[in-house]
Amino acid sequence: MQSRAATVAEYLAELPPDRREAMQAVRQVILANLDKDYEEGMQYGMIGYYVPHRVYPAGYHCNPKAPLPFACLASQKGYMAVYLMSVYGSPGENAWFREGWAKTGKKLDMGKSCVRFKKLEDVALDVVGEAIRRMPVKRYVAGYEAVLAKTSSRAKGRPAPRKAKAKSGRAR
Repeated sequence: MQSRAATVAEYLAELPPDRREAMQAVRQVILANLDKDYEEGMQYGMIGYYVPHRVYPAGYHCNPKAPLPFACLASQKGYMAVYLMSVYGSPGENAWFREGWAKTGKKLDMGKSCVRFKKLEDVALDVVGEAIRRMPVKRYVAGYEAVLAKTSSRAKGRPAPRKAKAKSGRAR
């Protein structure tokens, strides 16, 4: 569920106290491990950590006016989540993250980039912090550009998608 908050402080203020406490704790871990060239702000109705245009002028390929997303922190309807694009975008980082989390003994509830949790005790804060620390801006942007290059070169060699056949009006 997206927030209409314009600032991180507004976002946190609108949360119930128990969620605010958990989100602030995860946020502090992220900020303590974040490369100096990333910035924090609101992105996609969540607390976002991104590569600003002053560092990466091209912006996000889906919307070049937006800075390149790196991580997000959100309070959703039934859970809270930290979104880690570097873990999603790199098989090696994904494997490292899953192994590191498993070593903590905590249950991992993870989608592609989303690590869901219901309470702070569910989060392996040291693993989240290390995932953030392991990805300085230069490395993240280089990986992002490599994926873009591979995707666009693959798309160039692919034939155009075929049009779907029109269905006949006959009932079956």
